[in-house]
Amino acid sequence: MDMRLYLLRHGETPFHDGNRYCGRTDVPLTQAGEAQARQLANWAVHAGLDAVYSSPLVRALRTAEPAASAAGLPVQVDDRLVELDFGQAEGLTSREMAQRWPERRRAFECDPVAHPLPGGEDPHQAIARATAAVSDIDARHPGGVALVVCHSTLLRLVTCALTGIDAADYRREFPVVHNVSGAVLAREGQGAAWRLVTFNPVLRPDHHTATRS
Repeated sequence: MDMRLYLLRHGETPFHDGNRYCGRTDVPLTQAGEAQARQLANWAVHAGLDAVYSSPLVRALRTAEPAASAAGLPVQVDDRLVELDFGQAEGLTSREMAQRWPERRRAFECDPVAHPLPGGEDPHQAIARATAAVSDIDARHPGGVALVVCHSTLLRLVTCALTGIDAADYRREFPVVHNVSGAVLAREGQGAAWRLVTFNPVLRPDHHTATRS
């Protein structure tokens, strides 16, 4: 039986205004983000979830909690699911970075893994910690369905790492991650390769399987 993993981004936050980079800053959800969390909960009622996991940051927790409650499950917090630390880029827009460090921003856009943002976390380390978390979740719920609420950059890196995509291409392969959406991954038993079922699905109460979009 397939293990199915819903690796989703949290709801909207104030940093979405201007698309500011939000790594470790512990911002809340906006009213729209709270509504998105309730939408996810409506889906979770009939999603057949066996477990709900979350990053420790409040924006992820507030997104995960209604879904977990709707599914009759606890939220299990895993610190390894936290977003990357963006260092000196925290709170900035892409344009502001290009103005401050034009060469560093160009290098980042070319290869964000080899050239992380100034003072930011090494993406290789982020991949290692997050894929270890996914491995543990998989081992605890073989053949199950797990919801993991985390963050945009982290989930794209993890999706690449699990499905054999070069992590350096995560921004080109997945340029946008919608709120309360992200990657749906599956695999046929322990040891099998993960496959990407769909990316950026709209999760509605009647939508529990999808093809890639």
